[in-house]
Amino acid sequence: MVAAVLGEENGADAPVFVLVHGLGMSRRYMMPTALLLAEFGRVYVPDMPGFGESGKAVEALTIPELSDSLMEWLTDLGLGPVIWLGNSLGAQVLIDFSTRHPEHAAAAVLVGPTIDPEARKISIQSLRLLADVFLEPTALYTIGLVDYLRAGLRRNLQTLRHALDDPILEKLPQIRCPVLIIRGGRDPIVPERWVERVARLIPEARLVTIPRAAHAVNFNSPGQLVEEVMNFLRAKPQLKFPRRR
Repeated sequence: MVAAVLGEENGADAPVFVLVHGLGMSRRYMMPTALLLAEFGRVYVPDMPGFGESGKAVEALTIPELSDSLMEWLTDLGLGPVIWLGNSLGAQVLIDFSTRHPEHAAAAVLVGPTIDPEARKISIQSLRLLADVFLEPTALYTIGLVDYLRAGLRRNLQTLRHALDDPILEKLPQIRCPVLIIRGGRDPIVPERWVERVARLIPEARLVTIPRAAHAVNFNSPGQLVEEVMNFLRAKPQLKFPRRR
């Protein structure tokens, strides 16, 4: 997988963050958050297989296959347990990752985790995505359009079907690492009732709402997101983080 790396000057002992993008997107819209997190540690921002600049398999990967691809990539880099942050489908992939590769998840930040089990239809998800488009910064439109076209309609639809079929409710109670759930208060894709349910099902989870943010909190409100992330991580005695420079 192709990945951007930031904060290398922080050294080998610095915390390691890995940011995972959502459906149809690439690492590019994760960069506002990555740049801020680079003040605190090393940050890796990969393009998952089939998206962005990473290679494309013939068929779209399932959620577990995307999760396993991250595990293989992490192993190739020789990285130990990391702090994961994923938006939308990326958060759904991290839920799977945290259940099947727990030794490599020091903590997980789920930003707008999908998919609400009460809305397991492509038509509903498409309408929700359309509603979100009008709430996001205009700069995201160009990034999203280019990334969606690069991935292709067929791959995006196949991946969405895999996400709709994913038994996410069975996985949530199995997560054992600290989890921070972030939802934008204006997010039309991820209902409040759904993230509240997610928070109840994960044994060690905290839910935070950023009131004026839409779905892509990592792009539209990166400063508030990173502040919440660092407050959460610093409150965990098993995790050590430097103060902002």
